[in-house]
Amino acid sequence: MKDFKFIISGGGTGGHIYPAISISNELKLRYPNSEILFVGASDRMEMQLVPKHGFKIIGLWISGFSRNFSIKNLIFPLKLISSLISSIFILNKNKPNVVIGTGGFASWPVLYIATLFGIPTLIQEQNSYPGITNKLLSKRVNKICVAYEGLESFFDINKIKLTGNPVRSDLNNLNVTSKARLKFSLNENKKTLLIIGGSNGSREINKLIFNNIDLFESLNVQLLWQCGKIYFEEYKNLNSKQNVHLYDFIDEMNLAYGAADVIISRAGASSISELCIIGKPVIFIPSPNVAEDHQSKNAKSLVNKNAAILIEENNLDKDFRDSFTQLIDNSKFQSELSSNIKKQAKINATRDIVNEIEKLL
Repeated sequence: MKDFKFIISGGGTGGHIYPAISISNELKLRYPNSEILFVGASDRMEMQLVPKHGFKIIGLWISGFSRNFSIKNLIFPLKLISSLISSIFILNKNKPNVVIGTGGFASWPVLYIATLFGIPTLIQEQNSYPGITNKLLSKRVNKICVAYEGLESFFDINKIKLTGNPVRSDLNNLNVTSKARLKFSLNENKKTLLIIGGSNGSREINKLIFNNIDLFESLNVQLLWQCGKIYFEEYKNLNSKQNVHLYDFIDEMNLAYGAADVIISRAGASSISELCIIGKPVIFIPSPNVAEDHQSKNAKSLVNKNAAILIEENNLDKDFRDSFTQLIDNSKFQSELSSNIKKQAKINATRDIVNEIEKLL
């Protein structure tokens, strides 16, 4: 079997990193002797996450350009030039057969230089409304794998392939309830609510959970709560409560998903793709601070199929307590949501994306 070299770039959030890792795992499965190198931003979470999954990563001195006035924008041109030069050296040294981008500002320099060098390129767009990096790259790359229909208004229809979003491979093993209870010290006689406000946490969701601790106690519900590293100090004292299990970040999400009876989540594209496969009842609280409000659009597409509950952030004080109580007390409703969200899963997304990569080899 011929050996190949791949460079995969993307990061900033778990929504860009985990799809890249899933694609890499599938490439490694098909081509065990292949070389896979990640390129990310030197000060972002991919620098810690990627090595944990067994892949090498190089960090670029790059950051996004703030749309509001920021003193950091003054050094953006210097960072961009530095990253472009670094990308030239990386590509010359490693000579990849294909370069793959999964979004985030860190992916632009290396994908852009790869297109100048004539190296085959593919980008994967997770969202219903593309990010600026992928919109810029789309005119130059060879292939664009998307998760939603209707992106022809952003991308060349001849480059688009509808695949869905790749998810981490360990989600195929969710029958791990006893192991999960042991890892997280959960009480098997209580319902478990998993709270995931994105890989960096969510201030508003954390406030919501904190303000409703009494509600969860009254309903005999225990919390498995990923609050984010920047919020952990604020809430860590809650770990003294019997029904609160607080973490800044959960690495083994398959265990967390397996332990959960109900989930509260943001509505990012990767989260939705995972939660469709997991098939647990979900309350989505979309972030309002995203381009074109795409998280709300993502969540509404599931709500319209009776596959999830949606509560807008500005309605949490008014609607959350009643909505959560009705859900936790109604096992039939929980089963309906579980069944319907599972029907939306695209379980072969990773395979289909790697099939497109193979066509470029």
